[in-house]
Amino acid sequence: MTQGLIILSFALMAIGMWGLMSRRHLIRIIIGFSLVDTGVHLLLVAVGYRESGTAPIVSDRLPLELLARRGVDPVPSALVLTAIVIGLAVTALMLSFAVRMYQRTRSIYIDKNKELRW
Repeated sequence: MTQGLIILSFALMAIGMWGLMSRRHLIRIIIGFSLVDTGVHLLLVAVGYRESGTAPIVSDRLPLELLARRGVDPVPSALVLTAIVIGLAVTALMLSFAVRMYQRTRSIYIDKNKELRW
C-alpha cells in the first residue's frame, strides 16, 4: 500500500508541475500548484505509514517495547496538517490575485498582462 501511495504522490506532483510549466491560464496554474501540494501531502503520509501500526499513545496495557516496534510516527501527520492549512492559505491568496488581475485587465491569461513583465 505504501508503494502505491508513493507512486500516486509522484504522479500528482508530475501532473501539477506540468500544469504549472505548460499553461498560461492563471486558474489552471493554481490548480497545478494545488496538485503539487496534494502530492507532497500524500508523500509525507506514505513516509509516516507503518503496516499494522498502532497509535503512538503510551498506556499501561501497551508495553513500551511493542510501542517502539509498532507505533506510527506522529510527526509526518502533524506536518501534513500544518501543510494543508498553509497550502489552503496560499491557494486563497493566489485566487484573490487572479480575481484582482481579472478585475483590472479583464483577462486571466498571463500572456495578455504585459504591464507586469520586466
